[in-house]
Amino acid sequence: MRSRRFASWAGVCPGNHASGGKRRGGRSRPGPKWLKAALTEAAWGAVKAKGTYLHAHHMQIKGRAGGFKALGATRHDIVVAYWHIVHDQVPYRELGPDWAARRFSPEQRARRLTAQLEALGFDVTIGPAGTGPA
Repeated sequence: MRSRRFASWAGVCPGNHASGGKRRGGRSRPGPKWLKAALTEAAWGAVKAKGTYLHAHHMQIKGRAGGFKALGATRHDIVVAYWHIVHDQVPYRELGPDWAARRFSPEQRARRLTAQLEALGFDVTIGPAGTGPA
């Protein structure tokens, strides 16, 4: 069993509705009511804890999709983390609130941003900080 299947059984996987070539959000499948209630309480507690990955991820999604969608995503994060902890028999490891920013190295981000600027028609030269024009 994979974490995706466990999340689907729990009823916290994201819904999927596509029509006419457009992808829209759908309803998640029904799961055990007792589990969904417990996960909701755990998600609210995780959101209230500042300085954690779950709080930062919740706030990121809340900004673009709204509070209830973000709470559903937090429930999903908790279920996936639980599955990996139990299946792989590893302790919980907090990723930290800046995990999304640390995923990519500064060199990789500079290459990506340079390519974007060049695609817009700009000439880009990158050098070490502090050597630019005054």
